[in-house]
Amino acid sequence: MTRNNYHNNNDNHDSLSHAASRACKHIDIGTAVLPQPLQAESLYAATLQREFNAIVVEHDLKWGPLLGEGQNDLNDIKCLGQYDFTQADIVVNWALQHDKKVKGHVLVWHVTSPPCLQQLTAEQLREHLQRHIYTVMGYFRGRIRTWDVVNEALAPDGSLAENIFLQKLGPSYIEKCFRWAHQADPDAVLLYNDNKVEAIDTPKGDAFYHLLADLKAKQVPIHGCGMQGHFNAAGTGRNRPPTPRMLKQQIRRLGDLGLTVNLSEVDVRTSRLENPVLETVAQKQIYHDLVVAALSEPSCDGIWLWGFSDKHTWVSHFYYDDQPLIFDEDYQQKPSYYALREAIASFGVGSVVGNGVLLEEDVNVHGNTWGHEWMQPEPEDEIC
Repeated sequence: MTRNNYHNNNDNHDSLSHAASRACKHIDIGTAVLPQPLQAESLYAATLQREFNAIVVEHDLKWGPLLGEGQNDLNDIKCLGQYDFTQADIVVNWALQHDKKVKGHVLVWHVTSPPCLQQLTAEQLREHLQRHIYTVMGYFRGRIRTWDVVNEALAPDGSLAENIFLQKLGPSYIEKCFRWAHQADPDAVLLYNDNKVEAIDTPKGDAFYHLLADLKAKQVPIHGCGMQGHFNAAGTGRNRPPTPRMLKQQIRRLGDLGLTVNLSEVDVRTSRLENPVLETVAQKQIYHDLVVAALSEPSCDGIWLWGFSDKHTWVSHFYYDDQPLIFDEDYQQKPSYYALREAIASFGVGSVVGNGVLLEEDVNVHGNTWGHEWMQPEPEDEIC
């Protein structure tokens, strides 16, 4: 079995952010951050400070949490407008005190919106949605300069996702949200974010491109997009990880629209491979090869992880026990950490990978067909 031989030494002096600082292009190396471990765990804060140059608030800037989700009754329309920024402020203030870029996530996402929105008329919903965007962006204006405006507006098949905003406001709600966000802060960088859109020639990946192309054609103030990158090494069908070529082609055509592109919520699930050796190989290869493929496109300006330690991962809460991140539960670097760091370091000044032509074919650095060691066969009933 041929494997990528990434460095596994404990040379902690060379962090991810240090590697990014030596790159031939600007690279955001970001991670999602939670306020509780940031305050309670010194290793969490120290690792965050050492390794990353940017942070995104993982949960506490979403509409429901800002209204006191879990403490207040979000089925009662009286909750609307009752904002509590305490938890978000903990993360944002820490980041700014430590010279980290901050990305706001997310202004409009139906999944975490208060249920009481269902009680509103279309006009009332429009007013509350606009007021929400103005309120949150106004509160953080000057502190948060980049925002995920709309999240996951597409369904798995590429159609618009059925949600309260589509039902009551129609498809134009996406455009309206970006225009309101621009009015709230004309200097802010505005992004659209979605999942399972990393590959060209897939229903949702193509719908993602066409949605953004349509917004640009209408001169909507949108500056970039995030492709989440919640990769599952054992995935099949729509859940199969993209190949480097498919990822590059998707980023390239998005860049041709004049958009910046970032991988916005990266983690790599492997436990369903049920083979510890393959789990390590797959996680290293995905973190390395897909990051190199993405960053080799000029329009790609950042890699953002959805957490950094397996001690604090959404996967174990929402799916099953897994270790999808680059530090273990004791904040020790995993093999995938070194694979990611090597990917970033390959863009150092004088390198040749920043010219947008690397990995045009689906091969890894050893010339093997990409992912052949761990990629799962496609069941006939899951082919799509």
